[in-house]
Amino acid sequence: MTTQVIVLNGGSSSGKSGIVRCLQAVLPGAWLAFGTDTFVESLPASMRAGDEGIEFGPDGEVVVGAEFRALEAAWIEGVAAMVRAGARVVVDEVFIGGAESQARWRKALDGLGVLWVGVRCDAAVATGREVARGDRVVGMAASQAELVHHGVTYDLEVDTVHAESMECARAIAAHAE
Repeated sequence: MTTQVIVLNGGSSSGKSGIVRCLQAVLPGAWLAFGTDTFVESLPASMRAGDEGIEFGPDGEVVVGAEFRALEAAWIEGVAAMVRAGARVVVDEVFIGGAESQARWRKALDGLGVLWVGVRCDAAVATGREVARGDRVVGMAASQAELVHHGVTYDLEVDTVHAESMECARAIAAHAE
């Protein structure tokens, strides 16, 4: 089946966003890019605090509530609908729930050509990137580095400690049919 959607999963500051930009440059045709950061930024401020939305703990822990999950489900279905309507999409995700998070995407993308990519990055390296960026809750990169991969299955994995974004993108593009 032809690849219609590429789902990149990795922890905060693992290098996914750089890979996405490179993928858009090397893949043939136009590919849209959507990420969990875009979704979270689209939420009203009231959902960034409280039990129903999303909360970022001082140690980088991320806790989400029922209203967040409902909106996330609608967002995931919306991305899948765009793919079904003919758009090719690269998704930049953070599977906080590991296999459970992937299962939500698998259900929405059922019947589509999906390439599942794990973006690995050593926790210490991701932490250094996190500090350099200055726009993340300190601790998020370390807490997510392995957590997001628990029970998740991939077609391909890349390691951003040992390869630059463009090298990773070329490896991914080679697997996209």
